[in-house]
Amino acid sequence: MDDDEYAKLIRRMNPPRVVIDNNASDDATVIQVDSVNKHGTLLEVVQVLTDMNLVIKKAYISSDGGWFMDVFKVIDQDGNKIRDTQVLDYIQKRIESNAGWFIPPLRSSVGVMPTDEYTSIELAGTDRPGLLSEVSAVLTDLHCNVVNAEIWTHNTRAAAVIHVTDNSTHSAITDPIRLSTIKELLCNVVRTNSGSRAAKTVFSCSDTHRERRLHQIMFDDRDYEGVKRARTSASRPSVTLMNIEKDYTVVTMRSKDRPKLVFDVVCTLTDMQYVVFHGMVSTEPVEAYQEFYIRHVDGLPINSEAEQERVIQCLEAAIERRASETDCAYETYFQGLELELSAEDRVGLLSDITRTFRENSLTIVRAEISTREGKAKDTFYVTDVTGNPVESKIVESIRQQIGVSKLKVKKKEKEHCSVLGTSRPSHETTTMGYLLSNIFKPK
Repeated sequence: MDDDEYAKLIRRMNPPRVVIDNNASDDATVIQVDSVNKHGTLLEVVQVLTDMNLVIKKAYISSDGGWFMDVFKVIDQDGNKIRDTQVLDYIQKRIESNAGWFIPPLRSSVGVMPTDEYTSIELAGTDRPGLLSEVSAVLTDLHCNVVNAEIWTHNTRAAAVIHVTDNSTHSAITDPIRLSTIKELLCNVVRTNSGSRAAKTVFSCSDTHRERRLHQIMFDDRDYEGVKRARTSASRPSVTLMNIEKDYTVVTMRSKDRPKLVFDVVCTLTDMQYVVFHGMVSTEPVEAYQEFYIRHVDGLPINSEAEQERVIQCLEAAIERRASETDCAYETYFQGLELELSAEDRVGLLSDITRTFRENSLTIVRAEISTREGKAKDTFYVTDVTGNPVESKIVESIRQQIGVSKLKVKKKEKEHCSVLGTSRPSHETTTMGYLLSNIFKPK
């Protein structure tokens, strides 16, 4: 029996054990996971919690040899404990059943392949105003209906995962000649102004989590090498690395808190082949503090300055890729006004909406497209063509064109920003003693 088969046997004999407690904390549901330690285990758990739209208020990670224990304090989107027993049972069964999950390595290329329900298209290239509109128009002309999609842009690069069906059959497109035509025409769109980097259009048979796939596509496209900004700039998240003797590299991150932040960071570390052995996460109403003790899968900490810089750049990119508008003193970049579309789905709807945006000089910096039971539910984050906030009169004009009841500006309460540095633990307290002594400390 080789080492890989032995490791799989150990995992089967020792599946994850999940304990969910609503009494251990006054303001959060506590989820404890004991599991065999393998590359990707932490990501599996965080992904389950993220997919359930839970907010991770605090997290403590500790490993001991081949075993590790995670403790998460979570709340729902309204700030309440998780009381629904069906939801709690689902979380427990989902995490425990993930014992056999295989974490695929980061692929060196991006690809288009059909499943039974839809055809998955992955795109990567240089971002520009009107790109999504042009892609949508091509798909409409080719009689493809967009079922769901997600589009990210960062540092002049764009990536998308789009699921389409045939207009007439409402099923996946399987004809190889038609697939070749779709790929060729989309390549022509994405290739425009791609500069020195090759644009990519592929059909993917990967069953990798869609948001994780977007991180992988942008990482493969080297978006972290984009526009350089001063590391001390107020618009940047703070990422620092420090080696502790020869044992671990300590990664410390401070940024504005937002949904799915922990997932984005853990996803990136996992895909860069780093294992988290110890760590803590603490989120305040505004600021998030994350600290992880990591090693490469080869068992070594980060030793070269070049790799340290690369890890910092990649983590900064992971934090920034889906950041939304903020106005805090330490994070002032603008990532788009949030617009929500709710309408009856029809062929060409996405093409029409994005064309209207383009004709009114809006740039889409991020988008989430979905359809359920004949209803389109789409979210767009938009700026003007210079990357600045959109004038309110333009927004209202667009709403009149599309339908005031269909397109709405998402309203958010203004958050009160704390002074940088006031909400994170001090350097003296962010030690392994701090991490481990607080695992069961009631809050």
